[in-house]
Amino acid sequence: MGLKLKEFKGNGTFPKGIHPAGHKNLSAGKAVEVVPAPGKVVLPLLQNIGLQCKSIVKSGQKVGYGEKVAAANAMISASIHTPISGKVLKPVVTTLPTSNHVPALPIKAEGKQLEGQELWDDIFGGNWPIDVKGKYASDEITAIISESGIVGLGGAAFPSHVKIASNGKPVDTLLINGCECEPYLTCDYRLMIEAPEPIITGSLLAALAIGVKQIVICIENNKPEAVETMKKAAIGTTIKVVSLKTKYPQGSERHLIMALLKKIMPLGGLPADVGVAVSNVATMASVARAVIKGKPLTHRIVCVTGKGISNPKNLLIPLGISYGELIKYCGGLTKDAARVISGGPMMGFTLADFDMPVVKGTSGITVLTHKDICHGKETACIRCGRCVDVCPMNLVPTKIAHAARFQNLEMAKKYNIMGCIESGCCTYICPANIPLVQLIRVGKAMVAAEKRK
Repeated sequence: MGLKLKEFKGNGTFPKGIHPAGHKNLSAGKAVEVVPAPGKVVLPLLQNIGLQCKSIVKSGQKVGYGEKVAAANAMISASIHTPISGKVLKPVVTTLPTSNHVPALPIKAEGKQLEGQELWDDIFGGNWPIDVKGKYASDEITAIISESGIVGLGGAAFPSHVKIASNGKPVDTLLINGCECEPYLTCDYRLMIEAPEPIITGSLLAALAIGVKQIVICIENNKPEAVETMKKAAIGTTIKVVSLKTKYPQGSERHLIMALLKKIMPLGGLPADVGVAVSNVATMASVARAVIKGKPLTHRIVCVTGKGISNPKNLLIPLGISYGELIKYCGGLTKDAARVISGGPMMGFTLADFDMPVVKGTSGITVLTHKDICHGKETACIRCGRCVDVCPMNLVPTKIAHAARFQNLEMAKKYNIMGCIESGCCTYICPANIPLVQLIRVGKAMVAAEKRK
């Protein structure tokens, strides 16, 4: 059942933000393809916000598809399961796009692998019940989510069992995020088009675990086909599907809550502080698979796109496959490719090494051309205030960035550097071409290092 926006307190949008060119046409019409099983995967032991997990396998050990190879050893952590059958190799240290160096488990493929349509059916196929009430206890669902290593697949990679638990705070609304506001990326869009049923089932299960009164699937109005597909899939349930105005960063938890419910999350707080839980559509599909089929998170859909890639695609990939293999599968880079980004152009990280492994939070690979990134040289700040005008967090990005550049951490903290969500709106709009969000990221790293001393 779909609801009209006027039935909610919000007006479908939020103050400030920007309207960057979407470029989603490059891949929106491409059905998801299943990537063949690679000869090896490399599984970093840290693929989530929080603490890294601990390996529970030894070199030379044989492991089967879906077997747990690393266990969470803290509340905010997530176990890891192998997406292929094979043999565990000697542990290594790998680098992530964020420049973090983390221990990792390489697994060499051996024997028959689950591939093609068989793999798709294992993950998204079959029957997805909507009559889940009374069949699962709240604690049972939360435990299964935790055991399955599920994290937020929208990019934040926060362990989902922690969100579901909500820490005892009263939550009455579950918002399912299908906005996918980041330019270029279409992995969530294709999931909603091709496999809406597990999203619905997962949403019902998550709502049952949290104990909410209403479930709302939120989709930007530049995705009308996804809106209609999800409405049809929700028939027979209490789930509502609503179309929100297209604006970046609509997919941010804080701004999604404001757009629909007109509630303001406290700075540094969580959605549960205002009685809301928020989760991504792909995360909900993973919850359904874990609870209904007893299968952990081993694969995800990734969008490989941009004018710098020969053949943009949406791909179902095993976690731990390298970025380079996905680029090769899509025909390689074009002659004018200039920058390869893990994620989207607004919040992603430039790749320095294509051998890096794809992790749970990897939503896409965006390849930009020289023309895409040619914005002129950096000049001095002209104090135009445009970054302030668009900052969705009501910060003063130039003050924070300059404080970070000159390592003035007290000034950076005074202007609330840790309140920045790194949306990239400031960098996008800056006429002086100052890398504001990159400087702020460096400043955050310095503040974090100072705390560890």
